[in-house]
Amino acid sequence: MPIKILIADDERLFRQSLRKLLEGVRDIRVVAEAADGQEAVVRAQEREPDIALLDVRMPKMDGIKAAKLISSLVPKAKVLMLSIHDDDEKIISALRAGATGYILKDADQKDFIEIIRHTYQGKALTSPYLAHLTLPRAPRASHISEGERKEEFAEKYSLTEQELRLLHLLAEGLSNEEMSRLVNISRETIKMHLKALFRKLQVKNRTEAAVLAVRDAIG
Repeated sequence: MPIKILIADDERLFRQSLRKLLEGVRDIRVVAEAADGQEAVVRAQEREPDIALLDVRMPKMDGIKAAKLISSLVPKAKVLMLSIHDDDEKIISALRAGATGYILKDADQKDFIEIIRHTYQGKALTSPYLAHLTLPRAPRASHISEGERKEEFAEKYSLTEQELRLLHLLAEGLSNEEMSRLVNISRETIKMHLKALFRKLQVKNRTEAAVLAVRDAIG
């Protein structure tokens, strides 16, 4: 049975190109297209796709609101956000809204298709396009407090109290300058701490670090 896909993007040429790519894959079938967020929600309810590919930025209703509604109205559908940036703060908001992950629009075609397949199957994967950081984890016991989660996370990655605090602020979308003012240390020191933080978390940039924090529910 093919994987049913909804494509939502306000750029017609990209939408058509993506449809052509996916329709050439034997185990994938595009069941609907949408040019804005509102239409995406309607089409998702009508066609009940397995995966909804949503552009982060769309007219009428952006991808974040659409992701939240689709996740609520069509629970079986897994949402993957599409973005041209790997540091788009809106991606983090989309993950909080229920998106499973995201794919960069300049992804290699083979990687793009594999991310779709692995997301559908609920499998983890290694990819330079970050979807592997956002696949669902086993639910945590409800009795574990936020403080205990943070302590467990810090111990797992050997984070200092300062690094853990900066990670939390980063996941909230604060810039280096804003963090500098809030914690009362220089921007250069912030950069130094973040560099050490990224190395410990084995991530390449702010977005990967923030996604990891959101995924582990400590951000």
